[in-house]
Amino acid sequence: MASQVTFIGAGNMASAIIGGMIDSGYPREAITATAPHEEALTSIRERLGIHTSTDNATAVASADVVVLAVKPQIMHDVCSAMRDAVQARKPLILSVAAGLPAETLETWLGGELAVVRCMPNTPSLVGAGAAGLYANPRVSEAQRRLATELLEAVGLVEWVEEEALLEAVTAVSGSAPAYFFLMFEAMEEAGARLGLPADTARRLAMQTAFGAARMAMASDKTPGELKRNVMSPGGTTERAIEHLEDAGLRDIMQQAMTACAERAREMAAELGKR
Repeated sequence: MASQVTFIGAGNMASAIIGGMIDSGYPREAITATAPHEEALTSIRERLGIHTSTDNATAVASADVVVLAVKPQIMHDVCSAMRDAVQARKPLILSVAAGLPAETLETWLGGELAVVRCMPNTPSLVGAGAAGLYANPRVSEAQRRLATELLEAVGLVEWVEEEALLEAVTAVSGSAPAYFFLMFEAMEEAGARLGLPADTARRLAMQTAFGAARMAMASDKTPGELKRNVMSPGGTTERAIEHLEDAGLRDIMQQAMTACAERAREMAAELGKR
């Protein structure tokens, strides 16, 4: 019998995970989603065929897993309102809210709870996500496997054993889709300056990134080895790579990702004080 999973929040990320679960064979009747108003639930109920509710406390009363999928700024109020119901049931808490430490969530929900924090990214919306997960000491191996199953429905899952490493996950994958979108913008503009129609340059850049990612994931070679395999001595690729290296691309990425991780730490501190 499948574990009963209740999603607190029915926005894009919750919808993506639920859709992935169903596509992977998870029974619809074991899934519930909540939102404050009925009109926000009509679409997800009709599209995915799951249970819905506007009453969080009632929805978690029979849940084995509660997925917190609301904005961090309102999480305290949401948790406080369903604290008694959560304490009566003691489900696994799986949070996809950025910046909120597991200890803070556990405290807001009354304490002594198994909590998994997840840092997903927006490609989860198309089933190609990458997520970092952290479990507090109360999470059992069975609960870890269940959390993995739920999140693998929308992409890759990697566990970290220290919660602070979720800040690095934010820098490497959580915020990283935007890095690649910036690269696509830059390549489209450069291609247009070289004479290509902008939409042609955009499609070529995106398909090349897609192909390179698939090639790298299917290979046992490192990215550095794959890069060198494309570079003929004195050729076009070597010239382009030399320009990127000379321009300090590695330092730029290090600085950008460090800034991202630092901001993640600041946000955790700010949100934890609420």
